[in-house]
Amino acid sequence: MINADVQGFDELEKVIKELGQVPQKVATKAARAGAQDILKATKADAPVYDGWLKAALKLAGESNKARGKKVYEITFDRAYNSKLVKISPKTGNRSYYPVSQEYGWQYHNGGYHVGQLYMKNAFMATKATAEQKIINMALAELNKVIASYTRDMEISNSRPRGTYRNASSGYLNLRTGR
Repeated sequence: MINADVQGFDELEKVIKELGQVPQKVATKAARAGAQDILKATKADAPVYDGWLKAALKLAGESNKARGKKVYEITFDRAYNSKLVKISPKTGNRSYYPVSQEYGWQYHNGGYHVGQLYMKNAFMATKATAEQKIINMALAELNKVIASYTRDMEISNSRPRGTYRNASSGYLNLRTGR
């Protein structure tokens, strides 16, 4: 089993390289566990005008072909675009409410309204705990994989050569058929 004294992503990467190829579910579960914390903090920090901003926040998994890698991003659900996109009646310009709340906007007279940076602040506040959660979840999943592998190896080593496990009658000899 892997010790839980791994500190940081560099040490975790060394452990995974020593093990060789690991299942994709290890990376997926670990990344999702850390991203959930950041999503929860982002929803808590999001400004509330009519509630659509918090409702639209969601996790989206990035699709990639690299094995053992999973990235989640906090994004806005497209189903809420009718509530989040506003069109100016004077100029016809479109504005996206979540972006304007994060980064701010400029008034017509040249003034500037500073953004609240709620997503950045939530990420910075929960970064350390999310990292540790990712590491702990990855180690737990790796230990499950190792335990499953050793259990399978014990089963395959305990049966006689030239046989396979038959669910109804135990071992079946491949040579004799009994």
